[in-house]
Amino acid sequence: MQVSGQTVGEIGPGLLVLVGVAQEDKEADAEYLARKVLSLRIFDDADGKMNIAIGEAGGAALVVSQFTLYGDARGQNRPSYIRAARPEEARRLYESFVEKLRAAGLRCETGRFQEMMEVELVNDGPVTILLDSEKTF
Repeated sequence: MQVSGQTVGEIGPGLLVLVGVAQEDKEADAEYLARKVLSLRIFDDADGKMNIAIGEAGGAALVVSQFTLYGDARGQNRPSYIRAARPEEARRLYESFVEKLRAAGLRCETGRFQEMMEVELVNDGPVTILLDSEKTF
């Protein structure tokens, strides 16, 4: 991942985690999502079955703040981002999420909050999973 032509985060095998924070999100949401990311069994075992969590697979995480995940384009062509949290609260919860991953021993690289970033991805699969704490509480 680059910002202004400078590499700021880079991993090998692992997860690209795009994090959007909604206005109503709380610390419990960051905690839940960190636990979920750490426990998802989505890496192949010896039999080629998705059965291994990221830590056991020796992977890392590249975590990118992404308020545009809350873009609502229903009934219009220009997305509204009204559901996205204000930057101060979004930064706090984003950083809390990253620290929870690191505290669990996961190597975790990040972008730069509120910066234009160039993110490159080699999607092995492809596998894309949407986690939303709103649908769990």
